[in-house]
Amino acid sequence: MHLGIDLGTSSVKAVIVDGDATVVAQATAPLAVARPQPGWSEQDPDDWWTAADTAVLALDPGLRRNVRGIGLAGQMHGAVVLGGDDRPLRPAILWNDGRSAAEAATLGTTPGFTERAANLAMPGFTAPKLLWLRDHEPALFAAIRTALLPKDYLRLRMTGDKATDLSDASGTLWLDVAGRRWSDALLVAGGMAEAQLPVVVEGTAVTGVLRAEIADRWGMARVAVAAGGGDNAAGAVGVGVVADGDALLSLGTSGVIFVATDTLRPDPPRAVHAFCHCLPGLWHQMSVSLSAAACLDWAARLTGTTVAGLFAAAEATGIGTGPELFLPYLSGERTPHNDAAARGALLSLDHETDRGRIAAAVLEGVAFALADGLDALRAAGSRVAELTVIGGGARSRHWGRILAATLDSPLVYLAGAEIGPALGAARLAALAVDGGAPAEVCRRPPVAYRIDPDAALVARLASRRAAFADRYARLKGL
Repeated sequence: MHLGIDLGTSSVKAVIVDGDATVVAQATAPLAVARPQPGWSEQDPDDWWTAADTAVLALDPGLRRNVRGIGLAGQMHGAVVLGGDDRPLRPAILWNDGRSAAEAATLGTTPGFTERAANLAMPGFTAPKLLWLRDHEPALFAAIRTALLPKDYLRLRMTGDKATDLSDASGTLWLDVAGRRWSDALLVAGGMAEAQLPVVVEGTAVTGVLRAEIADRWGMARVAVAAGGGDNAAGAVGVGVVADGDALLSLGTSGVIFVATDTLRPDPPRAVHAFCHCLPGLWHQMSVSLSAAACLDWAARLTGTTVAGLFAAAEATGIGTGPELFLPYLSGERTPHNDAAARGALLSLDHETDRGRIAAAVLEGVAFALADGLDALRAAGSRVAELTVIGGGARSRHWGRILAATLDSPLVYLAGAEIGPALGAARLAALAVDGGAPAEVCRRPPVAYRIDPDAALVARLASRRAAFADRYARLKGL
């Protein structure tokens, strides 16, 4: 058996899989996000550890005793800065934090930077966050001895080792993504030294073993801990997106469309991400919408209901039936706009606007933003035949009908797809400890159902999407 731990933004998930990579136990512990200023997003790294410990201890002790290896997955891009005692110097600055827009712009104008990084410098990435600390918290910046990514802080607490995997490291802007190693030139541009960074390895590599005290607490042997992957790459491994052209749609706090590639295929002008996969010899293209399921949480609070109640109200209202439009840019946007200053908007309200019409507009608005990202991927050369859906949003068939029509792509839903990253982390642990062929260990789980685009909805939502694009263009910069 193997244990996968996924450090998300809203929770930590832990799963145990058996020898057939079937999930036999799972547990979750919640997390909260602090927003001390508009556009900022932070979490305390020690809260991650508390949640991870809680989730693991909630699993059956008998199963924990049989765990042979552990894999880690986690939210990407976060800046975890440690002092000489390996303790956090401040709360981690998260992936959806936009404070470093000026620093990102400066990096982007550095000669050769974008070509070396294979990606646009965006404020969500790690390097601009460190430059922001240099400019705004200089005493703290001078005290930094190590910079880690979120899941790798858990690794440090678990094993004492400082390591990361190539998929997660790709989102720092310090990595030579083509060469799969830290880049001296990018580190110089970002004001960092390689000595301040973890060792970078493939996701299937062993990075250390559990500390004795953690092994005793969790009731397992001092098992190996695999490098693992960034949440999206690990999610891809969890649902079998491991060959050139395989694609997924992740409906978590953010919305991601991920396409596996057998070569590096960058396209910075369209704000397409081009990263290493967490399996050797693979890369991926990715579009990112910063707010997906996060918009549902926001709308549920706004209308005084639950997310389940929001889905029910939207389904009762119907698809594309009201005038309301929603721009889902609650935390700015990445693909294709690279616009940290973008903000959400609920437009075209009238006296008949109610909870159901707001709910419908929110589901459609997130779908329209995702379609913008898919268009960018297609323009960048990705050929997407179908999308495997993962994440909490995968539980709604009604939203699936909206998404399939807006994206004009079949959607495939798998058994247990909402735990994709944690399952992927466990599979990476199995590869690290037991070996085997990735294509076999990382095979696609059983298909639960498919949703094909409805031609009538495709036409109806296309006109609404055109209005959505027009409103963004008009409001940009206001």
